[in-house]
Amino acid sequence: MPLPEKHSPNMPLPVTAAMIEAAHERIAGHIRHTPILEGDPGLAPGAAVTFKLEMLQHSGSFKARGAFNNLLSRSAPAAGVAAASGGNHGAAVALAAQRLGLPARIFVPEISSPVKIAAIRAKGAEVVVGGARYADAQAACDRYAAESGALLVHPYDTAETIAGAGTVALEWERNLERAGLPPLDTVLVAVGGGGLVSGVGAWWGGRVKVVAVEPEGSCCLAAAFEAGRPVDVAVESIAADSLGAKRAGDLVFAVSRPTVDRVVLVPDAAIRSAQLALWAGWRIASEPGGAAALAALLSGRYAPTPGERVGVLLCGANVDPATLAG
Repeated sequence: MPLPEKHSPNMPLPVTAAMIEAAHERIAGHIRHTPILEGDPGLAPGAAVTFKLEMLQHSGSFKARGAFNNLLSRSAPAAGVAAASGGNHGAAVALAAQRLGLPARIFVPEISSPVKIAAIRAKGAEVVVGGARYADAQAACDRYAAESGALLVHPYDTAETIAGAGTVALEWERNLERAGLPPLDTVLVAVGGGGLVSGVGAWWGGRVKVVAVEPEGSCCLAAAFEAGRPVDVAVESIAADSLGAKRAGDLVFAVSRPTVDRVVLVPDAAIRSAQLALWAGWRIASEPGGAAALAALLSGRYAPTPGERVGVLLCGANVDPATLAG
């Protein structure tokens, strides 16, 4: 597919490093500062691999960063907040709303896992099943927000969400500095709607090669890059409850097009293999979407060059442990 233009300092982005720094300061007292882990030497022969263990974040995914940044930088009315989610964003918004004393209503699709729905309810939010797929839940959520006046917290396509997600890259860079490790050459990031990869790109674009990883059956960013604009795609993947956006957002596209080096597609079998490898090799419980970035490396869909320092973002852990037995 045609590759996007590379970012340069002369190309202003709608989400900037300064916005990410401000978001990091804003949410610092509300999030976990997650650790890094150096991968085994044989993980990618000739390359050095570092994991960012963002699955250890509050609510089990990176989504807490964007949720807190939204609620701490925007005013919520008496109706509270509303969000649509395959599960992870909903759990994060529910947590942020609970911590800040706000009511929350979360719309989920029928494909959301019981584990994720239970996590949302456990944080005090009302859960509404809003259709078969994520796009249906988002439509139902949009209608409710318009009718009630509730603050709509979008999972990926607002500056607050993208800047919040981008704080993981800022923090990762500082992890490496504190550990006395050299900077990364490349970072692999899973893509659902694209808020995470565009946030990482806004922080690292032009300094670190940012590689987006999507399931073959759910690849809205790859389709957007090929078409030159966001377009609708079919969604059918083992990771659809977290990487199942039907269409990349307009803001996501504007940020990621100049900062993402390429998009790599991985089959569901590779995602499942990576998920099992994380459990077998590191006792890391990852949901399929959280293992997608590693799937690109293990399957050879992304092949590092000798000496390349590769970062793998492990972004979600909301999984039923019984599914990790292999």
